[in-house]
This record gives sequence, structure tokens and C-alpha cells, in this order.
Amino acid sequence: MSTQTIPIEHGQLQHLLPPSWKTQVTAWLAEDTPSMDYGGFVVGDDVRTATLWGKSAGILAGVPFFDEVFAQCGCEVQWETKEGCHIDTMTGNHGKKGKAKIATVKGPVRGLLIGERVALNILARCSGIASSTRNLVINLRSAGYKGIVAGTRKTTPGFRLVEKYGMLVGGADMHRMDLSSMVMLKDNHVWARGSITDAVKTAKAVAGFAIKVEVEAQSEAEADEAIEAGADVVMLDNFSGDGVKVAARSLKERWAGKKFFLLEVSGGLRVENAEEYVCHDIDIMSTSCIHQGVGHVDFSLKIDH
Repeated sequence: MSTQTIPIEHGQLQHLLPPSWKTQVTAWLAEDTPSMDYGGFVVGDDVRTATLWGKSAGILAGVPFFDEVFAQCGCEVQWETKEGCHIDTMTGNHGKKGKAKIATVKGPVRGLLIGERVALNILARCSGIASSTRNLVINLRSAGYKGIVAGTRKTTPGFRLVEKYGMLVGGADMHRMDLSSMVMLKDNHVWARGSITDAVKTAKAVAGFAIKVEVEAQSEAEADEAIEAGADVVMLDNFSGDGVKVAARSLKERWAGKKFFLLEVSGGLRVENAEEYVCHDIDIMSTSCIHQGVGHVDFSLKIDH
């Protein structure tokens, strides 16, 4: 198993999680066992160990959530692989697919089985997002892009924290976490308000100095209006790769020394075409392809016998 990770210089990612995150784990367990645990009655509380196996390649992510599921079930987890590392399931000289030992879980059998599916589902989804994210980041860095790679807010209700966490483990920026994190004025906001200028002015009147205002622009003219109005970030939305390069250079040259702003490109970016958008005038590349519709990393938990 490779130990290469994208380093986090100032601490562990799990220290970012809010105090309320453990109540989400409690809710997930309650959803899966809302009343009687009939299977748990069958196996009882004898202490056993179980092995977590990685059955497909990918980046391991979601360790704090996995740990907490089993902590609430009276079990302890010992990890063989660090979060952010690549899971290598190829064995032998012929490259045959196998499985990799990821962790050992110890506790009452009933606790092992109550936590099993909830923990595996979280780990599989989070690791899938981290793997997809890492692939995109590596592709863009290889193509020479030095700016920010970000996910989007197109996350699953009730599961956003896990999905955003997976992006971080994979090496991407989470963009805005929610509607309170940053003001993003999209086409509907502008149409409802009447103009980009009026929408930005109104947003800044209540957002204060600490909250950035971003405006979605469908054309270079709209981007100019947003910059003139004082937008902190301008998103070039659904531009072609060539269109992005032309518009971005024009905007940066035209406003050089007059207004400071960041340029973001989004809309239609995928792993297979993102390199077409790479240019030095773009500060942020954001996409939902790293967390929407991505495959899971396959894990299993088997009681040792």
C-alpha cells in the first residue's frame, strides 16, 4: 500500500469537524436500528474481532466517521492504513485483484454487526469521493494548473459533512459549505433582483466585510458588471475551454490595477475534459464531478473465525 498523501501542514482533518457531528452518527445508527435488533439477540455480546478489508483500489477516507460508529456500538478500531493513503488490492507478480487489510475492529459481536453496514456505507462513499477528487487534482496538476480545485454544494442532504470531508482528503477545496458560508449570486438571484449591480450592492449591505460575494456570469459583459459592482469572485459559468481562456485573459488585463477579484470556472467540467480549461488566469476550477455519481470504494467487514 502506497503511503503517498497530499499533506495537511497544520493539523488533522478530523479536528475540523464541528461538535455536533457525532449526533449525525447517532441518527444514522437510529435509522438502521429503529426498534428491535433481532440479529443482535442471536449473536449476543461475546467479544470478538473483525477485519476490515479493502476490496477495490482507491483512497481511504472517512476514518473519523467509521471510528465513531463503532465507538457508539462499544467497539474499538485499530487501523493498518492511514487516511489519505492509496488502497492497493493487487497481489503477486501477475497483478491479480485481491484484498488489503485496512483495520481491525474489536468489541461485542452485537456491536460489530449493528455498526457494520452503517460504517461501511460511510467509508465506501467518502473514499469514493476522495479517490475521484485525487484523480482530478493529479490530472490538473500534471497539466500545469496551479490554482484551486474545488467541489460544489451539490451534495446529499444530511450527508454533506461526509462528502465535503472526502473532498478535503482527496486534496480539493470544499468551496462554500452552505448558504451561510459565502454569498453566491446565481442567474436566479440576478433575475429576481433585476441586475447584477443591484444584487451585489444588496448582498454587500448585509454580508459585511467578512463574507465574500461571488457572481455567476454567463458572458464577459456580465463579468465586467460584476467586477465593477465589487464582486470578490466571478464565476465564468458554462464557457467552453477556449472561451474561458479568452475571457479570463481579457478580464484580468482590463481590470489590472483597478479591481481585485478572483476568477472561477465551473459548469461542465469533468475529469476527462478539465485539462481543456487550464490557464493561468483562472484562480479556481470548481466541479461536482468529484462527488456526484462517483463510484464507491468496496470494503467488507468479516468477523475472524
